[in-house]
Amino acid sequence: MNLDLVLGFTQALALTMSVAFVTYVFVIVVPYLRRKPAPLGVPNSLEWHFFVPCRDEEAVIGDTIRYLRGHFPIAHVWVIDDDSDDKTAGVVRMLRRNGGETDKHIHLVQRHRPQARTGKGDALNDAYRTVKMWMGRHADADRAIIVVVDADGRPGTNCLEVCAAEHLFGDPRIGAVQVDVRMINKGERQVGVARWRRFFGASLVRMQDLEFRTAIAAIQMSRGVSGTISMGGNGQFTRLSALDSIAGPTGSPWRGSLLEDFELGVHLLTAGWRTGFTMDTHVNQEGLYSLRRFLAQRTRWGQGTMQCMRYLRRIWDSEHLSTLGAAEMMYYLAQPWMQLLGTLIYPIPMFLMGWRFLTDPGEVAAWFFDGAWILFAVYGAFGLLPFVLWGPVYRARCEPGTSVWRSIGYGFGYALYIYTFYITSWRALIRLVRGHNGWTKTRRNTEHVAGKVALDH
Repeated sequence: MNLDLVLGFTQALALTMSVAFVTYVFVIVVPYLRRKPAPLGVPNSLEWHFFVPCRDEEAVIGDTIRYLRGHFPIAHVWVIDDDSDDKTAGVVRMLRRNGGETDKHIHLVQRHRPQARTGKGDALNDAYRTVKMWMGRHADADRAIIVVVDADGRPGTNCLEVCAAEHLFGDPRIGAVQVDVRMINKGERQVGVARWRRFFGASLVRMQDLEFRTAIAAIQMSRGVSGTISMGGNGQFTRLSALDSIAGPTGSPWRGSLLEDFELGVHLLTAGWRTGFTMDTHVNQEGLYSLRRFLAQRTRWGQGTMQCMRYLRRIWDSEHLSTLGAAEMMYYLAQPWMQLLGTLIYPIPMFLMGWRFLTDPGEVAAWFFDGAWILFAVYGAFGLLPFVLWGPVYRARCEPGTSVWRSIGYGFGYALYIYTFYITSWRALIRLVRGHNGWTKTRRNTEHVAGKVALDH
């Protein structure tokens, strides 16, 4: 095969993909930057139930329950203990007793092996069925809102007012709302580790905060146009009647995918419900300092996205989704596969250039300095720009105290951060091919510290 032809084709394909992505990024950035706060609602018009899935969360669950009960006294807190090996259930029982008086707004849903530890979706389904029995058959499922919060999650204190607004759960057509996600430990460095690990860990957490608060938030806002706003695993608000409509005979609104949040959104949207997203409130969660745990988490997410490919026909055939909406969801499901393709396409020009340089360095040097360098400059610019852009956007919208140069540095850091998804996509594919579909909990930073202390002693 002619190397010049292969080189030209792969460069053209890579450049086309890059230009398309740059255009997409600019289209979603503008409405994100122009967003204005919306009016609030009345929380008492609805009934709120927080679902907190737990597996070995003794280190954090007590503070989470106190936070939820302290800031949302009208809400019920349902802690789902997925057969923890630690004292998670004991902490819940202690707080429920509350000095001798029973706090009837704190509930414990206990699961036991072999039924337990089969995935977050199964744990949520258990809580859903428990709440249905607790409420009784005459309960008003349209008024009841289920809120999924991580065991270390901290919803914004205004989240009930925001989500009760007329354009969100004040609209009976809205079946679910996702709130903005932030990293509670951004700007904090680990204690008791080497300096380079402190710097790396803090940078990794900062990139996670930037990702959720800018790129993901902007994508969610753009999905408002296509009517395909998706759910997240933390800060997920869902109307009970919407869950009822997709629960089926087994009472299981959450299904078996490793990306149970996106999967839930697919079923809600194809059942005719609308979904919403708001940046007027948020949920805080811990960002991961460890690259190993971060890659494991994103591998699980990537594998879950690949598993959801089974819904392509359901999405395309749904009468409740527009052509634009179906195309947007299909684009999202294609992303892991596009990343796999990218790892094959993008390096080819460089490998071919290296081979030509080894065989005829003079010809390659002449070709490069005669004008080909412009192509490489454009190629590099279009490859970096869609990611570097988010650094200054993050400064403008989220962290105004950050200097311009630091924000540009964040942008370049985010470009490097994104390249980890090429790794996790391959890891996800390997797990999928091998049939490794088990759900593995991501360990908390506090668990890591506690484990280290235990080993040191």
